[in-house]
Amino acid sequence: MNQSAVRRVNTSVILRALAVSAGPTTLTALAEQTDLSRRTIELILDSLVEAGWVSELDRAPTVGCAGRPARRYELRAEHALLAAVQITTEDVSAVVADVRGRIVGRAHRPLRAYQDPQLTLDDAASLVLAALEAAGGSPDRLRAGAVASGGAIDDEGVVRRLVHTTRWQGVHLPEELGRRIRVPWFADNDTNLGALGERWRGVAGGHDTVVWAILGNRTGLGILIRGTVHRGLDGAAGEIVEAASMPTGSVEDRPVAWLTSPEPAQRRIALGLFDAARAGDSTALAEVDELVENIASILTTLSWTVAPSLIVLGGGLEDAADVLLPRVRDALRAARTPAVEVRATGLGRDATLIGAVKLALDRMDTELFGPLAPAK
Repeated sequence: MNQSAVRRVNTSVILRALAVSAGPTTLTALAEQTDLSRRTIELILDSLVEAGWVSELDRAPTVGCAGRPARRYELRAEHALLAAVQITTEDVSAVVADVRGRIVGRAHRPLRAYQDPQLTLDDAASLVLAALEAAGGSPDRLRAGAVASGGAIDDEGVVRRLVHTTRWQGVHLPEELGRRIRVPWFADNDTNLGALGERWRGVAGGHDTVVWAILGNRTGLGILIRGTVHRGLDGAAGEIVEAASMPTGSVEDRPVAWLTSPEPAQRRIALGLFDAARAGDSTALAEVDELVENIASILTTLSWTVAPSLIVLGGGLEDAADVLLPRVRDALRAARTPAVEVRATGLGRDATLIGAVKLALDRMDTELFGPLAPAK
């Protein structure tokens, strides 16, 4: 490589070392981590400080060591920001995160007209700017964004199919949002991003094959195989709401299934029903058992097809995990499925948004941090 390419790779090495560091890092520590000379590191750090990517902190004396205190540096994670948007049939949520994935601003509002994609995307773009303002960030610091939506979304971010409506079919989500906010945009199904977020920051860390499931009033599966989202043909993998042979719609309109509804009033009714079940109400318990039977039937099929090591229940099911999880686990044991672990999401309703941040970070990795260094 020529000298310019070498410097770019070395800069990337330093940026990545600072990005994964839990706190301020010294020149000595960076030299040990990167095998670069102190002089090379000093020159790169000076340029990164000047560019706004890195802060040089006050020198702090090292306990038990004489001499001049060490120079300390820290990544300014807020120097570059990423946006994530989730669109449901009822509302839109947006967050802005720094390059460590820490959410620094958020906004939420009901949609004006979900059946009008252009109006909905106008709402989404407006909300991103509101979240950016809440984060105290300027538009020039926004580097990329990702949008989560329902339906089968292909590798390019085009909605190929969406149950109950054709209005969104063919909408190119990244292009549409890119026209409104001129940064690179990416898109994927909301459950796929729930799975991605859960493995990054939730209960699925350490699992390579994971299913993230919304079951009830809404139905969808996000599938990770060897840590990578499995979309299948035209992004249709996991869109089991369209599978007529599976009992996905049998409880859709029952109040017990409204835990996963996008409508707050319906969720409140469902939570009240689960409160009654906890108190021993026989009618409520019967409805819970019906939902459990539905969930267990679908998860049994998954256990013998995808065979994940972990199934995560999200999208609102986590709000009644104390009631649902023991019953679902018992039902799967009774069905003699493989020993799949079943847990509730650890990220709550932020799971999909956190996954969208991760998608944007992954797609923008080299643009943000430079090229990966060759393996030693």
